[in-house]
Amino acid sequence: MDRKIKLLWDFRGEDAKKTAKHHTIHLKEFATLEKLAFHEIGVLEVNPMLSSAFIIVDESTMKIYRDALKPHRGEIVD
Repeated sequence: MDRKIKLLWDFRGEDAKKTAKHHTIHLKEFATLEKLAFHEIGVLEVNPMLSSAFIIVDESTMKIYRDALKPHRGEIVD
């Protein structure tokens, strides 16, 4: 069974949450166009000046997402 990987894109500034939310639209579009599965797409608000858009994918497809979308970081999901 594949591990789940969370890929994250960080946004800073007053519009961080708005920008992260908009970025999730593009993550969904990419997954749909490429016919790739994902578990969850969402936004994490760390504080009013830092938010992250994320997508949780299987480790087997992570490299496709990583190479095409250049996330800022990734982490293993428990």
